[in-house]
Amino acid sequence: MEFPKLNIATPIELINKFAANTMVENLGIRFTAVGEGWVEATMPVDVRTSRPGGLLHGGANLALAETIAGLGSMLTVDISEFDVLGIQVSANHTGGASSGTVYARAEIVHSGNQTHVWNVEIKNDAGKLISTGRVTNMIVKRNGK
Repeated sequence: MEFPKLNIATPIELINKFAANTMVENLGIRFTAVGEGWVEATMPVDVRTSRPGGLLHGGANLALAETIAGLGSMLTVDISEFDVLGIQVSANHTGGASSGTVYARAEIVHSGNQTHVWNVEIKNDAGKLISTGRVTNMIVKRNGK
């Protein structure tokens, strides 16, 4: 797939189309807003994202966190020239959800030439913090560029 030029002015509908036929789409993650140094998205709590017993799977939270932090880094570099690689993701789960939607917001805390570090908060339908995470992305030159 040819990568479109992405930046914070890219329409959110195009950004969501960019995620078609990927794990992002399979988990139901939808980007909702982007801005300078931040990204927001939602993810349903359903059979795709729940563990046995019906609670939201912690791994789904990690996938959501890495997804939105990855997009945030992609919006700050020329992705035709650079790859964004998640090299570390961790989270503390402070609550849960068994239905509805979770809402995530990633904010950049370090924007270097080779690494970006993001803080991610995920909240449930009631606005309660259920997971807080940290994602580190490595920025590398694409092969042949």
